[in-house]
Amino acid sequence: MRSLLVLLALAVLSAAAEPRKPNILFILTDDQAPFDFPFYHRQSTLQAPNLTALASDGMVIDAAHHMGAFTGAVCTPSRHMILSGRTVWHLPIGPGAKTCPPELEKNSIGPVFGRAGYATMRTCKQGNSYPAADKLFDVVHDATKRGGTAETGSAWHAERVLDYLGARKNKNDTRPFFIYFGLSHPHDVRDGTPELLAKYGATNHTDKSNPPALHKLQPPLPPNWLPQHPFNNTHRNVRDEQSVSGVWNRRDEATIRNEIGRQYACSENIDIQIGRVLARLKEMGELENTYIFYTADHGIAIGRHGLQGKQNLYEHTWRVPMIVKGPGIKPGSRAPGNIYLGDLLATFCDLTGIAPPPTNEGMSFKSVLFGEKPSIRDTLYGVYNGGEKPGMRTVKQGDWKLIEYESTTTGVRETQLFDLKENPHEFLPEHKQGKATNLANDPKHAAKLGEMRALLLGEMRRLNDPWRFSDQPADGLTPPAKASPKNQRKKKP
Repeated sequence: MRSLLVLLALAVLSAAAEPRKPNILFILTDDQAPFDFPFYHRQSTLQAPNLTALASDGMVIDAAHHMGAFTGAVCTPSRHMILSGRTVWHLPIGPGAKTCPPELEKNSIGPVFGRAGYATMRTCKQGNSYPAADKLFDVVHDATKRGGTAETGSAWHAERVLDYLGARKNKNDTRPFFIYFGLSHPHDVRDGTPELLAKYGATNHTDKSNPPALHKLQPPLPPNWLPQHPFNNTHRNVRDEQSVSGVWNRRDEATIRNEIGRQYACSENIDIQIGRVLARLKEMGELENTYIFYTADHGIAIGRHGLQGKQNLYEHTWRVPMIVKGPGIKPGSRAPGNIYLGDLLATFCDLTGIAPPPTNEGMSFKSVLFGEKPSIRDTLYGVYNGGEKPGMRTVKQGDWKLIEYESTTTGVRETQLFDLKENPHEFLPEHKQGKATNLANDPKHAAKLGEMRALLLGEMRRLNDPWRFSDQPADGLTPPAKASPKNQRKKKP
């Protein structure tokens, strides 16, 4: 009997000594540029106290990116990459579908964490996602909520999380949790709540013939605003550039400031809802053992560079906000990171001691979060070719960034080379800043241009990009149809 009691005591002590697995709260917004936030852009007038506090209590990643898209619905490949940890050309949709492992969804976030003993829950928008993986969380409450009321907007998603936490408490569920807290805002149509729209001097404008008036409370124009983009970027007729209610193809000051006001109204409401969830976790004693990730599926232009949507590769759209708070992360820290959204699955696994699935292609950035290194890679690649082909590509290394544009059907061919240290807003000659902007045609930077083009080709090859630009080696790929002579456009000197 005494031996049995000793064994039981040892078992209890062993269980008590075993550390609790950390929880994960993953928060994902829809269409949000990092520069909306004051901790990325000091001139921003967005008030987001809960996210600002989260940034102060955790780490801000300065170079988080989505890898890109081959469709105008940029959300779709982005969310596939988040859920599966795959690179952009290795997804079960698009040009890489034939090379993707079968039943990839079984190695996505929900099943990976479920098999490891986690309770999993998801709420998010419907559509433009990865449906086969979305439904594999234990509890799923998906609906698109982009309205201006508690039932039709962001509060609906927050209520689903709060209900789940309440049920967990009532059932005395002690399993670690993975909560995928997705929101449908601030994606257009940006119907904010009436009080928050008023706070930012914005209206839910719906009349094409009568643009909104300027209001003193509206946010200022972004520093890289333009009344139009200076050239065809290979997809200027995409829905986001022409058909967003309240904007359409207008880029005048009043329209853009009103639209940013609507964006901020939706974003502040998101902040309020996040605050409610964090307060509940604190009340339950779960907050200190939870890693909180905040990010977006991609950025958005809203007037920057004369663009409106997410179908471009400027920093405001290729980059995403990224805040991470949790055990072992130094409060108030920042790092470039040089991460992709596709690195999230590997990082979630690394933080929780779970083996990543064999289909994962992402890299864990736990070492960045714990202050062991500033970045996990030197070079970043991005693509957008949901319009004309081959479309747009970018590569960034250090302070240097190259963007290439080409359509072999219309003759578009443009190159941009930026020194982001000297030109962080990617000013173009049309911004009339009185200094060097696009350096692609500057003879002094010819060597750098050649270096960046070689770097881009290397990344295109490494990542199995199925297209090439006309001045690149064909690599045995089937080239797009050539433009007819009447559509050829003379390249700028």
